[in-house]
Amino acid sequence: MSDIEAEDDFQDAQELLSLPNNMDLDTAMMEATQAMHYFFNNDFIRAKKVLEPWSDSSLYHSLGNSVFLFLEAILTFEQKEIEKASEALKQSMAVCAKHRKHTTITQNLGKIVKKTNYDSYTIDEVHAELCYAESLLLKAMLTFVEDETLVSFVKAGLKIRTCFLSYKECLTILKTKKWEHEKNKVHFESGVRMGIGAFNLMISLLPGRVIKLLEFIGFSGDKEYGLSELQAGYKERSGLRHVLCAMTLLAYHLIVLFLLSDAEGDIEWCEKALDEELSLYPNGVWFLFFKGRLEFTKGNVESCIEWYTKSWKSQELWPQFHHLCFWELMWAHCLQQQWDRALPFASMLVEEAKWSRTTYLYQKAAILIMMKPSVNSEEKQTIETLLLQAPTFKQRIAGKSLPMEKFVIKKSERYFAQKKNLVLPVFELLYVWNLFKIFVKRQDLALNLFKIIEEEENRLTTRTKDEYHADNLALLLLLKGACLRQIRQPLQSEDCLKRVLALEKQIKDDTYLLPYATVELARLAKDQGHNQVAIALLEDAKKNYTGYSLESRLHFRIHSDLLDLTSKKSENHPTTNHTNNAPGSSSVGT
Repeated sequence: MSDIEAEDDFQDAQELLSLPNNMDLDTAMMEATQAMHYFFNNDFIRAKKVLEPWSDSSLYHSLGNSVFLFLEAILTFEQKEIEKASEALKQSMAVCAKHRKHTTITQNLGKIVKKTNYDSYTIDEVHAELCYAESLLLKAMLTFVEDETLVSFVKAGLKIRTCFLSYKECLTILKTKKWEHEKNKVHFESGVRMGIGAFNLMISLLPGRVIKLLEFIGFSGDKEYGLSELQAGYKERSGLRHVLCAMTLLAYHLIVLFLLSDAEGDIEWCEKALDEELSLYPNGVWFLFFKGRLEFTKGNVESCIEWYTKSWKSQELWPQFHHLCFWELMWAHCLQQQWDRALPFASMLVEEAKWSRTTYLYQKAAILIMMKPSVNSEEKQTIETLLLQAPTFKQRIAGKSLPMEKFVIKKSERYFAQKKNLVLPVFELLYVWNLFKIFVKRQDLALNLFKIIEEEENRLTTRTKDEYHADNLALLLLLKGACLRQIRQPLQSEDCLKRVLALEKQIKDDTYLLPYATVELARLAKDQGHNQVAIALLEDAKKNYTGYSLESRLHFRIHSDLLDLTSKKSENHPTTNHTNNAPGSSSVGT
């Protein structure tokens, strides 16, 4: 396998390696397992102490140390932490390069015409290949935040492709090599299954047009294959990457699928997995957080608040992790319309978090707007200040603004254009973050929200029409229609959503409401078993609208819904070969 795309990352670091490797692989994996146990029990300092002394020479010490620094960099978004993680990953790749099988150009060309004899690889060499793939993947991910230029994006893409090829080679090694010791195979297999599974799952989530481009350059992804590989890695509890497979699956079922799809994750599996992991790591910040997310997904909003609070207060070394909990706690209270309880968490995000100050400023202002008429003159001034500041913190990555930031900046400008007013801004945010899904399990919360929407609609119809009347009416009708769908009122829901589409020529700015309403109609048709109608509406939403706010977000959801509908169609017609028809169906290693 060629390493041309990545050699710039470890050539310099290789020169730093002068100490011999006196740490044998079995001991290294044992200590890495111990460090991981410390880490997931919130004992971050002891975890580092285990790994750091050998991080410049031992495969698993180096990889483990760089993983911890990578997580810290992603959580903090501090430039100095990003640089530390980047250097650690370069060192990890250099350590891997020192242990990997060295092949000549002739040998690389020989792979094209005959199979490689992987039995000639030592145990250190095969594990070096796996650790190299993992280090390279993390380095590629870090590149996206390390240097926000188009060149960096291209470099990251090349790294990911090299990583992808390395994982494929590891899969071939797993299948063909004769393993002398089962414990060495178990650790290797858990890593291969995690990598192959995560790649397949990640790629399968991308919109169809992106998948076609990726397949053209050699990538492929199959959701079911990805999930099965991660499940296999998770079931092998003695494998070093068992807990990472658990984390990946929990994140997929409880966060990614919730945000990008109308479908529900495997809640039963998540409950069992969390029971197991919390028995091992009862105070672990990550699994407490996922337990909160599980309760949230189940509609147990009051219970999730308790678990998020436990996660938040379980450790102080990484205060940045608190921000994830603050985010979740804010929305849990917003769903209950507890504005006074949501506001402190919105304020802490504004003051402390660095991921997107533009979004945080707007969210705090939106909550204050929802508190009317209790808002006093001082708070009204605070709203104005927040909305004036929000655009000033806009970020650009590879020369482009973040879609959510562009969305809230437009809304901030609308506030002043509409004589210092916005229509139910938090309800709009709940909708675009796909949080209306909770209402199907909490009819009481849905009815409370529906009542407020109807009151606002009645107020709007009594006002003198202005240039944004159609935009505001369409927003209320979309929210109302989406809410009615969740409380199983399909005819009323359909009427509201069709009224949104009827306002197309009158809408001035919020053109995103039209494709989003079309997707809601598609989901309504799917709920009633009219799958062909749903597919046609989803295709209409994809083809007939362009250039609107949060377009890429909706395309992810359209892709997910089409994938779900296509697989159901195939189940109903077993003779259909859905692996050739479903979006994102080809897989790594198959």
